[in-house]
Amino acid sequence: MSNALAIKSPVLIDRLGARNVAISAVYIVLSVALISGAAQIQIPMWPVPITGQSFAVLLVGASLGPIRALIATSAYLLLAVAGLPILAAQTDGSHTTGLAVLQLPTLGYLIGFIVASVALGWFAKLAWDRKVLKAILSFVIAEAIVYACGLPVLANFLATNGMPSDAATVLSLGFTPFIVGDLIKALLAGALLPLTWKLVNRTSA
Repeated sequence: MSNALAIKSPVLIDRLGARNVAISAVYIVLSVALISGAAQIQIPMWPVPITGQSFAVLLVGASLGPIRALIATSAYLLLAVAGLPILAAQTDGSHTTGLAVLQLPTLGYLIGFIVASVALGWFAKLAWDRKVLKAILSFVIAEAIVYACGLPVLANFLATNGMPSDAATVLSLGFTPFIVGDLIKALLAGALLPLTWKLVNRTSA
């Protein structure tokens, strides 16, 4: 299949009935709820907690396609800024809401979720989510995008607050503790999406 044809490939929710704006909107709302719920599954750490959030973003991006994934992940961040307690809790159990969200050390990761979900949406349009190896590769690339956005903001936060912000410190706080977990998430998502496609195709055959 050429790229010109593949770019027109339906993404997963197209095959699950999202053929109009109303049904797409329902899937977007469900996706925001999924990311919000996954954010509450966490191991509290400072300044970046371990959560199920990135796994949810992987699934949302690959399932919704680029435009709907952009809307869902952007809406998630905007709702947090608007005051909803949907981000991962702080180490004291409180939730940051409102404009304070823009001062979080994890803001870069939240922005990275948006960019990564759009990238995954495009990979899905190229049908990468239907083969295990390509799916895993797309998820690893998405994880790299999240870190590329998250680590510079984390470094700036540390420097602004008078804390060490050298590369070793930033990596030890915002990257190293998450490598194994993120690889596991990429492997799981890489297996889950192609399997889901097989089940959907078998059902509709």
